[in-house]
Amino acid sequence: MSFKSILQDMKGEFGSISRKGFEGRFGRSRSHRVVEESMVTAVDALRQSCWANMPPELLRDVLMRIEESDCDWPSRQNVVACAGVCRSWRDNMKEIVRNLEVSGKITFPISVKQPGPRNTLIQCFIKRNRSSQTYLLYLNYSQASNDNGKFLLAARRCRRPTYTDYVISLNAGDISKTSSNYIGKLRSNFLGTKFTVFDAQPPNAGAKVTKSRSTRLVGMRQIAPRIPAGNFPVAHIAYELNVLGSRGPRRMQCVMDAIPFAAIETGGSAPTQTAFIPGNFDSFPSLPFFRSKSMRSDSFQSGPLSTPKDKMLVLKNKTPRWHDQLQCWCLNFNGRVTVASVKNFQLVASLENGAGGQEQQQENVVLQFGKVGKDIFTMDYQYPISAFQAFAICLSSFDTKIACE
Repeated sequence: MSFKSILQDMKGEFGSISRKGFEGRFGRSRSHRVVEESMVTAVDALRQSCWANMPPELLRDVLMRIEESDCDWPSRQNVVACAGVCRSWRDNMKEIVRNLEVSGKITFPISVKQPGPRNTLIQCFIKRNRSSQTYLLYLNYSQASNDNGKFLLAARRCRRPTYTDYVISLNAGDISKTSSNYIGKLRSNFLGTKFTVFDAQPPNAGAKVTKSRSTRLVGMRQIAPRIPAGNFPVAHIAYELNVLGSRGPRRMQCVMDAIPFAAIETGGSAPTQTAFIPGNFDSFPSLPFFRSKSMRSDSFQSGPLSTPKDKMLVLKNKTPRWHDQLQCWCLNFNGRVTVASVKNFQLVASLENGAGGQEQQQENVVLQFGKVGKDIFTMDYQYPISAFQAFAICLSSFDTKIACE
């Protein structure tokens, strides 16, 4: 019996049990009490089903075989299907599936918030829609032009008079700050030279919410629980100004507020989120609905952080070399980038020599982004950043930068 037929069999069995529980009692009365009793009967019947009462050893062995055999999408969706069968299956699958850093496999939605694997780039690509100002991130293991891949994240550009927001969501059809799928945003300054990446949830225990234009929504969560809890700065991106107008590639620097520099050292680890935290307005300080001018703060001024600024991880674009024959600046993207563009970049960790104070660069590429078509771009990332952070950094490259070019 195939795994698909097993799931269909389970679905039919659960559905018949539920219908029997409801149909047997709705003929007598339509009160709330009868509905509650019928639901209890259906739950009891489900607990007695052969699927929910499988021996724990057998169940764990079956789930481990499925998890090990299904490595890539779309076959890996069987792992997600197993986690949705019942509570016992879900609890076992959560224990079996390892985080992205260890397994190198994107499985559940929380994987987009976890650091990528060490020494292995996860290959993704971004599709840009100019008319709707949206950007879709997909996971794929082949050429972006030939494979739609697995959808991961979506973003929409919202232009304001003094800044630009890129709202990031888990659902391409529901990109809004008031949506339950909202996971963060990218905000730029007026010139498009400085950006801040905000996470809708705290990346670590010491994270502090930042006061900004949307913090007044925190106090409204009791009225509208779907409103996001707050803004937690996790990264700051700065592009070097090109005042003299000299020709050359862009120069950028990313300060990862949520990742300590020790994460890239031997034995170090980056903060890893294991689950999406349900919104709770009681866990955040109450803020008045109307704000005075004294309460307004710069959107680039982050709140108190658990990591000192000099201990944060800093990523800088890898310096390209000039190709005499092609008469252009070149970087080795290992075939992942095919079109020359000022947006193309590779980020590496910036290392500082303690003795002489000389700055060096790590050889391993943490994030690379480049153009392969008119509106198709590749995005490859690895530890210690997550898909969400990498996607936000790449979105900053799309913004217009008159002062940098």
